[in-house]
Amino acid sequence: MTKKVPVYVISGFLGSGKTTVLLNMLEHFKQQKKIPGIILNELGDENVEDHLFKGEKIVELLNGCICCTIQEDLKTTLDQYIGQEIDVLIIEGTGVANPLEIKEVLLTPAYMQHFELQSMISLVDASHYLEYQSFFSSSKEIRGLLKEQVTSAHLLVLNKMDLISEKELIKVESKLADQLEDHVPVYRTSFGAVPLEILLEKRMHVVEVEEEGAGEIHHDGEHHHHHHHIEAVKINMIEPINTVVLESELKKLSKQVIRSKGIVLLEETPGLYEFQYAASTLVLNKIEDSENKEYKPSIILIGKEIDEKKVAKFREALK
Repeated sequence: MTKKVPVYVISGFLGSGKTTVLLNMLEHFKQQKKIPGIILNELGDENVEDHLFKGEKIVELLNGCICCTIQEDLKTTLDQYIGQEIDVLIIEGTGVANPLEIKEVLLTPAYMQHFELQSMISLVDASHYLEYQSFFSSSKEIRGLLKEQVTSAHLLVLNKMDLISEKELIKVESKLADQLEDHVPVYRTSFGAVPLEILLEKRMHVVEVEEEGAGEIHHDGEHHHHHHHIEAVKINMIEPINTVVLESELKKLSKQVIRSKGIVLLEETPGLYEFQYAASTLVLNKIEDSENKEYKPSIILIGKEIDEKKVAKFREALK
C-alpha cells in the first residue's frame, strides 16, 4: 500500500497571518529533514511573496480562487504531486477561498488513496474580526466567507492579540463561539506564533471499512475518545451495488451524512460509475475511460459525528 502524504490546509481572511504560519511550518519540516510540497493560491497574476519560498517544491495557482474558478487546477496540481518525493503537503488558499471546497477535493476517492488530510487550520485577525462582522462596514459575502473559514476549522488561530483590548476580545470570542464546534480548540497568539505540536496535530478523523469483513472498521490511529468527531468514512466496495438500494440507504444516513461521493459498480449495467449524493438526490455518471485508469470502487461519507454502527449497517445493506 502506498504511503499517504499528510496534508495541512491553511485558510484565513486577507492579512490574518497565513504566510507567517506557513513559513514556520516549512522551517520545522526542513529541520526534520522532511521534503515539503506547497500549493499557494493567489488572486493576481503573480505571487508577490514568491521570494519567501525560493528553493521549495512549490506550485502557484494564480488568477483565481481554489474554491471556484481554478478548482480543476487544484486537482491537476495534486495529480502532479502524486508519486513525487514529498513528505508533507501544505495548501494555502487565498484570503477569499472557501476551505470547505478544498476539503471537498481532498475527500475524493482518487485523492484519498494518495493524500491524508491532517488538519484544517483557520486564522482570524482578532483586530479586524468585529469590523468584518459588522453590517455597516462589510458585505454579506465577506461575512459568509468568514463564517465558512471558521466553521471549517479543526484548529482556529486567533491572531494579532496584541492589537485588541480585553473588552474587544470578549466580544470576538462571543461571536466565534456561535460558529465553532465545541471540540475545536482556539489558540490565541500574536505574530502567528503557534507551537508546532499544536499546528501539526492530526485533527481530521477518518475511518475506513475494508473489503474483507463488512463490519470491520479501521481507524486512522486516533484514540477512541475522538471517534464521536468522525468527519469522513471511506468504504471500499468491490461488489456491484443496486442503485435503488444505494439511494435508499444513503437517505437513512441523512441526519449525519451531509453528502456522499464515490466510484461504484452497478448491478443494473456494466462499467464503473461516479456518483454524487447531496440534498437527498443521487446523481450517477458513467466513467468512460475506466479501462485506461486505475479506479478503485469506494464510497465516501462526509458529515459530522458519523455513527460507526450505522455505517456498518449501511455497508451490510449494500452487499
